[in-house]
Amino acid sequence: GYAHWKGQVLNSDELHELYEGLKLNKVNRYDYVLTGYTRDTSFLAMVVDIVQELKQQNSNLVYVCDPVMGDKWNGEGSMYVPKDLLPVYRDKVVPVADIITPNQFEAELLTGRKIYTEKDALEVMDMLHAMGPETVVITSSDLQAPLGNDYLIALGSHRKTKADGTRITQRIRVESPKVDAVFVGTGDLFAAMLLAWTHKHPNNLKVACEKTVSAMQHVLQRTIKSAKAQAGEGNKPNSAQLELRMVQSKKDIENPDIIVKATVL
Repeated sequence: GYAHWKGQVLNSDELHELYEGLKLNKVNRYDYVLTGYTRDTSFLAMVVDIVQELKQQNSNLVYVCDPVMGDKWNGEGSMYVPKDLLPVYRDKVVPVADIITPNQFEAELLTGRKIYTEKDALEVMDMLHAMGPETVVITSSDLQAPLGNDYLIALGSHRKTKADGTRITQRIRVESPKVDAVFVGTGDLFAAMLLAWTHKHPNNLKVACEKTVSAMQHVLQRTIKSAKAQAGEGNKPNSAQLELRMVQSKKDIENPDIIVKATVL
């Protein structure tokens, strides 16, 4: 969100070296892996190798992937990572992921199918399930919300195979109030919160999403209130003032009041 940024980008060799260090010390047993924004195909391919190896160490490991590739502005989608990341996500990463959190544009990219209606979205989520993940959450969409234009729709789908081989799919819709500002880092927060709440409620996507989206709302409302106070009457808050108020929202993150309810579809 800032005009300038400095520092280094971790490359795949450095990632591999860090992982080798974990292995040598025998601390390579994890319950969760979470990945987000990546710009490099070799780094992404290395993540897949590491996740597969970690799953051999712990077959219950859950890999949560936020396939960050782009977004829509005023109805037009565009990628903000190199285009050659798409086939790596589609063919290598998504098949080993257990939970994915694409936005509408990213879900369309991964499946090659446009979403115009809620029915389209549900079919796209089924296509994504077929690629591997048992939980798919489309974190934001430009679909018309039943509650009206001031609401943003997220959709979730959880597919479970029972012991007898039958598959059950739970699908939900979450409508959350739009907040009139551009925040940076909301996707990262969403993926992290979803990881936490699906851990607490592994078989109840409805509750996990309600807690995730409610916590997000608490953080965003606190952030916008604080940003406006800092900017002063009539001034537009800047990037620094719009930094998410994470620390101040500790209690809401740990135990959010449910202010957004999900509808089971």
